[in-house]
Parts: sequence; structure tokens; C-alpha cells
Amino acid sequence: MNPFLEGSWPDVHTALIGFIRETLAEQLPPDLSARAEEEVSVGSEDDELSATYRADVAVTAVLPYGLPDVWQSGAESAVAVAEPEILEIEHLPERWVEIRDTHGKLITVIEVLSPTNKLGHGREVYVQKQQDYLAAGVNLVEIDLLRVGRPVFLENIVQQLAPAVGTRYLVTATRARRRSQMEVYYCAFREPLPTIRIPLRVTDADVALELQPLIDRVYRTGRYWQVSHRDIPAPELPPADAEWAKERLLQAGLR
Repeated sequence: MNPFLEGSWPDVHTALIGFIRETLAEQLPPDLSARAEEEVSVGSEDDELSATYRADVAVTAVLPYGLPDVWQSGAESAVAVAEPEILEIEHLPERWVEIRDTHGKLITVIEVLSPTNKLGHGREVYVQKQQDYLAAGVNLVEIDLLRVGRPVFLENIVQQLAPAVGTRYLVTATRARRRSQMEVYYCAFREPLPTIRIPLRVTDADVALELQPLIDRVYRTGRYWQVSHRDIPAPELPPADAEWAKERLLQAGLR
């Protein structure tokens, strides 16, 4: 995983979701289909995610019909009301991949986690959605390629995770028929991302999803060699990993 991609996550996330959908669509049984789904996540202004990760696309605008009149009590002297500036706010969308059968039954959900899912109130919202999926008998695959934020697993599960030295990313899968078990892929920072199993119905074989070629494709099509490689996005890497990343950048001519 290229840590510099974390600094452009909204674009990386969108591209990766599309590539996952495309890759799975070619391997699914004939009566299943993969769809990229989207919703809008609305946070409060004092939510740390809104301040940190919401795109800065606020444009001054005038409401088509103006503001409503201010109610007056009938007193002779009207109260002067300050007129606010009106801003159009673009909310950060959440996207994921769904696999459904021809009757529309939801079989598997693949979530590529964003900072929204791991920080502040957004984490609480995501964990609730996570539990709703499992309660509804849906397979859940979660791809966490971000070092920022807290894991989205329940605390008793977090305590069982024992990543090897150098592991920075996690991929997990929870099958609807085995909710008491979680399949965990530890993704070492210095190693290629793994090929993971995507569970379907009990009668179906798993589908293999190669993550590293998809991330490589995101980097290539997004032309991310053009972005600044001076500073790795926070949080800081351990010294050994930071030195390794610096050497790779020098080899690639990006420093």
C-alpha cells in the first residue's frame, strides 16, 4: 500500500470501489450482480470529520426565493435582522459495493473504509451499520487501507487482533452463517496487499479478489506520481518503515 494515496483518499476511494465492482462482476455466478452504491453522510459542524475530511467546496449563492420574512410582534419599531451569507455545502458521500441476486436479495457488502468511518461520530454511525448488516444475515467484507483512526471492530475483537510487526492495514470478512468468526488478513506495510476471499451464498464458491493490482491501477490511472511526495500523510510511520519508504521514493526518483 502506498501511504501517499491516503492523502487523496476521496478520489482513491471512488476509483477503488469502481475497480472492485468491475473485477467482481466478471467472476460472479450468472444470477448475482455487483453494484456500487452511494449515500450522503451528514455530520454536524463540530464533528471532527467535517472539519478535517469534508471537501472544501463551499460556494456563495443566493436562495432562489430569498429568505422568509421575519415575524414581527406588531410593535411600531421593527427589529433590524442581520442577513446571513448563504453557502452551498457539498456533503461527503459514502460508497460501497453490494452483491445481490436476481430477486434483489442482498448477499454480500464490501466496505472500503474512509476516515469518516473511523473517527468521531462517524465511527459510531458506521459501527451501527456494521451490526445491522450482520443482524440481517449479510456477508460483510471490510477493507481498511488507512492508518488514521480507530479500528471499527468491537473492543473484544480488537483485543484479539495481534498484527505482526510492520502490519499497518487490515482486511476482514464476516460470513452470515458464521457470525461468531471473523476472517482477518493482516497487511504488512512493506508487503503487497493480499488476494482475499469474497463470500457469497452457502452454495457458492468464494470469489478471489486481488487487491494489489487494483491499488496499482488506482495509482496509475490517477497519475499519483504527480502529487507531492515530500511528507507522508499523518500519522507518522515508525522509524524503520519511514526509512524504507524514503529509500523506495529515491529509487523511483520521487525525492
